[in-house]
Amino acid sequence: MAGLALQTSAGAWAQGSPQTITVTGRTSSTQAAGVAGFGDVPLAQSPFSGSVLSTRQLLDAGIDSIAHLTRLDAGTTDSYNAPGYWGTLAVRGFTVDNRSNVRRDGLPINAETVLTAANKQAFELLKGTSGLQAGVSAPGGLLNLVVKRPAGDINSTTLNASERGTIGLHADLGRGATQNAALAWRLNAEAEHLRPQTRSLNGRRSSLAGAAELATGSAGLLELEAEWSNQSQPSMPGFSLLGPKLPDARSIDPRTNLNNQAWTQPVVFIGSTASVRYTHTLGAQWKLVAHAMQQRLRTDDRVAFPFGCSSDGDYTRYCTDGSFDLYDYRSEGERRTQQAASLSVHGRSLWGGVEHHLHGGVLASRFKARFNAQAYNWVGTGTVDASTQLPADPTLAYDNTNRSERSTEWHVQDRVVLGPGSALWLGLRHTRLQRASEQTSGTEPIAYNQAFTTPFAALSHEPRPGLMAYISTGQGVETAVTPNLPIYLHAGQPLAALKSRQVEVGLKQRAGAATWALAAFDIQRPQWSDQGTCDVVASCNRQPDGSARHRGLEAEAEWSTGALSLRGSALWLHARREGAASAAAKGLQPTNVPQQAIKLQAAYNLRQVPGLALLAFASHEGRRMVLPDNSVATPGWARLDLGLRYNHISSKGQRTTWRLGLDNAGNRRAWKEAPFQYGHTYLYPLQPRQWHGSVQLSL
Repeated sequence: MAGLALQTSAGAWAQGSPQTITVTGRTSSTQAAGVAGFGDVPLAQSPFSGSVLSTRQLLDAGIDSIAHLTRLDAGTTDSYNAPGYWGTLAVRGFTVDNRSNVRRDGLPINAETVLTAANKQAFELLKGTSGLQAGVSAPGGLLNLVVKRPAGDINSTTLNASERGTIGLHADLGRGATQNAALAWRLNAEAEHLRPQTRSLNGRRSSLAGAAELATGSAGLLELEAEWSNQSQPSMPGFSLLGPKLPDARSIDPRTNLNNQAWTQPVVFIGSTASVRYTHTLGAQWKLVAHAMQQRLRTDDRVAFPFGCSSDGDYTRYCTDGSFDLYDYRSEGERRTQQAASLSVHGRSLWGGVEHHLHGGVLASRFKARFNAQAYNWVGTGTVDASTQLPADPTLAYDNTNRSERSTEWHVQDRVVLGPGSALWLGLRHTRLQRASEQTSGTEPIAYNQAFTTPFAALSHEPRPGLMAYISTGQGVETAVTPNLPIYLHAGQPLAALKSRQVEVGLKQRAGAATWALAAFDIQRPQWSDQGTCDVVASCNRQPDGSARHRGLEAEAEWSTGALSLRGSALWLHARREGAASAAAKGLQPTNVPQQAIKLQAAYNLRQVPGLALLAFASHEGRRMVLPDNSVATPGWARLDLGLRYNHISSKGQRTTWRLGLDNAGNRRAWKEAPFQYGHTYLYPLQPRQWHGSVQLSL
């Protein structure tokens, strides 16, 4: 795939002079994850795990979407990443909820859309329970998108291309404030024709984004920004089990698209987001920040959707002979609106001779999802070679669900300096939540209110300069409603909030050219299940049923010497079901969660050719369970990506950067992931070998 050439102030392999390329920043040490809520403390000095991936790193790897961040971080894996659709990630084995686990400059957004990378400076990934940062969230982690802001004079244009004819153009322009012009601004624009290797998946995308900032006197800063994006491209359904058999990935053409009917239409994502932020300095130690954002999304979701095998009476997989039931699915005119506003104050104070770094405030948000009637109509039997043509049936015969949500979150954080190298980290968030939903026909209305408090505490100590040990504990919350079907005893009633808990112990070292971090974690997430026959009215009771427990060890390191720079991360994960009412469910591994993952990146500067660097990206993931009963698993896999980067600066100061990459250099065939969604198992293959390149001109 083509990579977008974006500028950033720090990256793993930042560009230096035309004679050499040096490492000028580290993704997980010197950078801070502001979304954590403890200010600008570098990750190497913070009692939690996280990564900051700059857009320059994505550029070198040829990554142009959130879905492919999994190539750079071992703790992050795929979780139903269908090409042409929005990206979904899993962190530490738990799926990141696109409705509640994604932030944009710290404010909540809805990620049930394609999020453009063109105007993003970095992607912050906070790992573990995130109840301190988000009122409602899944326990794996929190993803924050950092928007590009004015950063001096910028004149950068990039042309990118990849195999089969994908071609795009991106411009990044900006001006800094001067004595004659107090306003600083930045503009990003892109347009791309998409022609991936997968057949019948051609599309297009474009985006336009602007940001401005204005100093208001000596103590205030006003920041404005807005973006608009549009992507139109068909999506790609997954393969599946063929009866009891896991098909050999080497026998499947990964370019096959099962969404290949004469009536297939693209999925269209149109989004606009705008925000305003005002920062005012209150004396020498304190700042007041007011921040507000609005997001509007429109989606036309359409696909020829393969699901189950009615001839065998099994809707969890395809038929043994390679056929499947095919449905005409259409949900057009989906509208999602997210609004959020926060007011916070942070600073430093001395109480009783102890130094406190405080951050407190309130966040209010409102979300609405409005849909129309939808089509989900059986049209016949398709085949895995995508050669069978069937008639369309776009009849809008089914209701959809409209949703509304309001929340108010009060939070306070305090980093207490206990002494040289020692600190106590405390946090508390109280959330009041209002939710309502009803069918698009106006039937089955549900409304409920809930309130809960999520704490965080950590203790850190540096036994010697550069080495930090810590222990932390935190909580996260998820809420749900019993399905509004007559078979349930308490249909439509809110369930008790599910509080997940995490304990983490870690070591972090920063010394000269090398940094490393090691963390052991234990996450417990309560589970619900249906008890009873569930076949007649009031025969089913949804109730607590044990927990999902994910324990693991995560490591990452960066090192550079002379011409060589290395970065790597690894995850070992023991994810199991505990305390389930059914003896058969106890001890089972969740589907689509690898037991181990290793991600490595390397850059080597050729002394013989000044400005030329050789790049390599290696990935390995272990086997994944395909079925909930663990009777079928996909084998583990590994792939190697290669690249070149040549940086040249002319005598007039003009910088030109050439990039060339080869993804899946060994043309490895394997099942990349095996999501179990909607009671059905799907299989997605590694994409075949392909090249991509770009040239970036900066004046």
